[in-house]
Amino acid sequence: MTEREKMLSGQLYDPSDRELACLRQRAFQLVERFNRLQKEDAAAQREILQMLLGKMGEHVTFRATVRFDYGCNTYVGDNCYFNFNAVFLDCAPIRIGSNVMVGPGASFFTALHPLLAEERNVRTDETGRRYNLEYAKPITVEDDVWLGGGVILNGGVTIGCGAVIGSGSVVTRDIPPGVLAAGVPCRVIRPITQADRMER
Repeated sequence: MTEREKMLSGQLYDPSDRELACLRQRAFQLVERFNRLQKEDAAAQREILQMLLGKMGEHVTFRATVRFDYGCNTYVGDNCYFNFNAVFLDCAPIRIGSNVMVGPGASFFTALHPLLAEERNVRTDETGRRYNLEYAKPITVEDDVWLGGGVILNGGVTIGCGAVIGSGSVVTRDIPPGVLAAGVPCRVIRPITQADRMER
């Protein structure tokens, strides 16, 4: 099993693996090109995102700057908007549905490190090469979700359809559909109902 296969299946893997390093370098170069483009050059930005992402739907906007570990492990549906300074540590798949709005400074962290120090610490192999092991868990954001500014989604979480996550929240567990949730750690505050309708 390759280190990439281990990474995508949630096992401990070596992130310094050559294949993974090459994929990260490719993502870095594409992201640098994207971030240098002006907003007015939407066609060139879209072309870069199509090369970078695992999937990108129609009518998707990413505001520069943006950061990806791999890009190819991020899948985005239709009609999505990502404000400034989004960060995607997409060591495991990040799946984002359609009609998702993401505020500035949101972070998607699939990468995880072992809790036990002896498993987390730097190792040395028989050639003297130093490395460490990590693992990753996927993130899923279902359709019609709004993530406020500065939200952090940790690996292994799913945000249910139609949920709203308040600014500055740190999501460490699944959030059910159709609720307003916020806090550190993020917790459900209440259901979203027709009483929340602003258009009368």
